[in-house]
Order: sequence, then C-alpha cells, then structure tokens
Amino acid sequence: MQTPTTRRTAFRRAAASLAVATGLMAPPALAQDLDLQKLTPEQREAFRAEVREYLLDNPEVIMEAVNALETKQAEQQAAADDQLVSSNADMLFDDGYSWVGGNPDGDVTIVEFSDYRCGYCRKAFPEVEELVKSDGNIRIIIKEFPILGQDSMTSSRFALATMLVAGPDAYKQMHDALISLKQEPSEPVLSKLATTLGLDADAILAKMSDPEVDRRIGETHELAQRLQISGTPTFVFGDQMLRGYVPIDGMRQIVKQVREES
Repeated sequence: MQTPTTRRTAFRRAAASLAVATGLMAPPALAQDLDLQKLTPEQREAFRAEVREYLLDNPEVIMEAVNALETKQAEQQAAADDQLVSSNADMLFDDGYSWVGGNPDGDVTIVEFSDYRCGYCRKAFPEVEELVKSDGNIRIIIKEFPILGQDSMTSSRFALATMLVAGPDAYKQMHDALISLKQEPSEPVLSKLATTLGLDADAILAKMSDPEVDRRIGETHELAQRLQISGTPTFVFGDQMLRGYVPIDGMRQIVKQVREES
C-alpha cells in the first residue's frame, strides 16, 4: 500500500531528477531530499512551473517513482528477513517441541506462525494442507503464536496441552479442529471437542496450566519478536519469510523458487 510518506519521498526524488534535468539544481543534490529553501525565489518559481508542466504532460512519472521506491523497499525488507531467518534457524527449524509434519525428509521446510482466531490463518489452512499433501516433499512446522486475545491464548494452551498429554498425532487432530472451530473456546466446548476426538478431556484441561505450556508459548513469542513478526499468518519457506496470506498458487511458486535457489 502506498503511504503519504512513500508518495512524498518518491515525489521528492522525481522532482530532484527534474531539477537536474532543467538545470535548476546540480546533480549532487540528488543524494539528499529536495530542499526548495536553497533555491532563489526566481529559481523556485521556475521550478514549480516546470514541475507542474512536466507532471501535466507526464502524470505517470509519479507512479513510476513510487513503484520503483516500493520495489527497492521490498528488496531491502526481503534481504533483512533472510538475515533474520539465518540467525534464528535453530529455533525456527528445530526447537524440540513444535509439531512437525509432512515429509520429515522433505527438501523444503515451511514454518507457520499461526493464531486460531485469525481469519487469514483459517483461510490459509486448507491451502497449506493441500500444498503439503500434493507436493509430497515438504516438511511443515506449526508455531503456536496466540496474539489475538484471550480466546487465542486459550486455544493454543489447549492444543499444546493435548500434545503433552496425548502426543503429536493428537495435537494435529486438535489443531485442525480448533482452526475451524466456530464457537468460543469455552471449557465445555473444548471438553466436548476432546471427547469427540477420543481424548481425555479432563487431563488436557488440567495440563493447560502446566509450566511447559507457558515455556513453549513464551519462547515462540520471543522468537517472533526477534524475527520482527507482529501478525499472522507469517510463514518461512526455506530461507524466505512471507508476511501474510498468499493463495496456494503463490505458495507453490515460492516453493519452486526455494528449490531452484538451494
């Protein structure tokens, strides 16, 4: 999305280029934002008239400058994200407690930071499932990252408690049920859900307050902070970070790119 600051910055750079082209400013000034205060009144008036005429004749130049700036910023963000992934690889890919599925020997690992109450996480869920299933060579890791209130925290605690009580397979069943749960995750609702899955509801409910549950959620939040993740879903595809929802075709393209670059 183009912000006012982005548009102003792009305009200043385009205007600086125009000032050089029209002889109103020397090239070294391109290294800084355009400063009209350094122009004489006559130069300033001529510059304004020239800018107006140029933009009326070439209105597309502003969008070109904005797009170029946004592309540059996106490239800088991607490079910074690559470094963040590299420096936190151990906790991302082998923390010792997050659920791991798909092909354990897959050539691409996807890590998902997810919140059960996040609408886009719910939208992405069946597509991620289809991606992993249809590809056959993807390792998938789920990070419990409750950030959208108490219901999110309750759901994550119940999922992690399920893993501690009944193991990773039961956790995946519970995760899949919670990500599509339409009701609020009250104790009666969670108890019924566990019973429906053939699990010991009382044992899971009691385990929700275990310090190990606190540790796992806390460490994932600390990892997300180091990675500068503030929203869900956030994915890591190999060494690339993807902030936000992307449809399955886009995810397939990213997986292909990761394989080509590995």
